[in-house]
Amino acid sequence: METTVERTEDHTVKLTIEVPVDEFEKDLEQTYRSIAREVKIPGFRPGKAPKPIIDAQVGRDVVLEEYVSATVPSYFRTAVTEEDLAPIGSPDVDVEQLEPGKPFIFTATVEVRPRLELTEADYRGVEVERPSTEVADEEVESWVERLRRQFGELEPVERPVRDGDFVTATITVKRDGEPVEQLSREDYLYNVGSAELGEALDAKIAGAKPGEILEFTDTLPERFGEELGGGADVTYTVLVKDVKALKLPEPDDDFAKTASEFDTMDQLRDDLREKIHEVKEREVQGVVRDRVLQSLIDSVEVDLPDSLIEEETAHRVQHAEERAGRYGLTLDQMLELQGWDRDRLAEDSRDHAVRAITADLVLEGVARVEELEVTADEIGAEISSLAQAYGRDAKEMATQLDRSGQIVTLAGDIIRSKALDVLVEHAAITDEAPQAEGTTEEATDEAPAPASEEEIGA
Repeated sequence: METTVERTEDHTVKLTIEVPVDEFEKDLEQTYRSIAREVKIPGFRPGKAPKPIIDAQVGRDVVLEEYVSATVPSYFRTAVTEEDLAPIGSPDVDVEQLEPGKPFIFTATVEVRPRLELTEADYRGVEVERPSTEVADEEVESWVERLRRQFGELEPVERPVRDGDFVTATITVKRDGEPVEQLSREDYLYNVGSAELGEALDAKIAGAKPGEILEFTDTLPERFGEELGGGADVTYTVLVKDVKALKLPEPDDDFAKTASEFDTMDQLRDDLREKIHEVKEREVQGVVRDRVLQSLIDSVEVDLPDSLIEEETAHRVQHAEERAGRYGLTLDQMLELQGWDRDRLAEDSRDHAVRAITADLVLEGVARVEELEVTADEIGAEISSLAQAYGRDAKEMATQLDRSGQIVTLAGDIIRSKALDVLVEHAAITDEAPQAEGTTEEATDEAPAPASEEEIGA
């Protein structure tokens, strides 16, 4: 099969594809056999009617139309693969020649992804700073405080409720005069300041005394969903039965022995510092990768097709809707909780779409220069990892991915990851100065996140 490529306008190509006579006739024969199996022709068993009879019964034009419909997608996929093109959407197809004894010729006009032509000088030696993994005393003390709260004891107090106290209360929430059972509580130990049932409830309970009954109406937060009345006015009735304060243990050596395997607070603090540092070291690897890639993204100029951006943007908005649904919320409800609206979501999704597409193009450009490839073993390992994550059988997942055409996508992800490995390996990385104590510089999206309890092991 021969293919010629003509650039007709920005991001659009016209492929002229010529299918050799022998391949054309073989595939046309297959079309006849398929029609013969499907069409009932008197005097012939299914699949046995000769071509002249089929032409007479259904029409030669119908046969050729079925042939084009059945074969052009396959011819087109082969052509774009051979020409290393990445189509956006479906092609506009025009048949140029479809005659017996001659090659089948057609054109396919389609929008394609742009590609970046890079050299080693374009991407080697990217300069970035590696965030400091130094652990501040305040971070260690924050974890000590968490441990103290874990081992704290509740003690009754004879005073009005304060933020952070725990109250035993009976809470009834009504909507339109009917109790909302999922939100009502009987003799419930409620942490004031948790906003578990809404911030308004916390504000009303603060200052109350044991035995006091509170009743008020407020709007139930959207996060509770429409089924429970999220966004609607509800009436709270609260009987405060008692008040308890959390008494924290002193951070001394006795506490260290109780809360850990260590005998002294110095040993416990040293262990926490080491674990926090290990977590930061792991996280900073991802930060460096992001910074290297972002630096290269900022250094290139690429004109992206609007259709490609719109497709990726729509995908991200759809993902947001699905995520909201998993929490029992509509997209609008979730956006309201975040202080966003649909316009801001669309703008943010478009910005992220542009970055993601440009990142892919950059990494694909690096992969071409480095001649990176993916092996069957690498694909198999990735499938096994995915199967384990989803609790699936690896062979079944491989079959599903192959049938849906996702193996190619998976291979592309692996190659792009390899390309990013190359970028980081050849980047000029210097250490970032640690932030001075007492500064109020705002954290960036790249900054390592606070370590979780699972990571620290507390």
